[in-house]
Amino acid sequence: MCIHVPTCPPANSPGHVAAHVVAAHPEQGWSLLCNGIVLFDDDGELHPDGRAVAPVAPRWTARAPKSARVLRPVGV
Repeated sequence: MCIHVPTCPPANSPGHVAAHVVAAHPEQGWSLLCNGIVLFDDDGELHPDGRAVAPVAPRWTARAPKSARVLRPVGV
């Protein structure tokens, strides 16, 4: 399926998301890669064999970082 030189990684390889985008639909939240994978904006994947890969959990926490906290004097 891939015509790039060097060829893009196949859908079953560890680096499969490094394949070139052949059709992008950002308004719908997905892109088709040249190895047949549909890559969604939330990092979910749909493989050519029909297997779905759920997106990974975000690496952020619900607590704001210290730099975003507002310090106020006591009694205000």
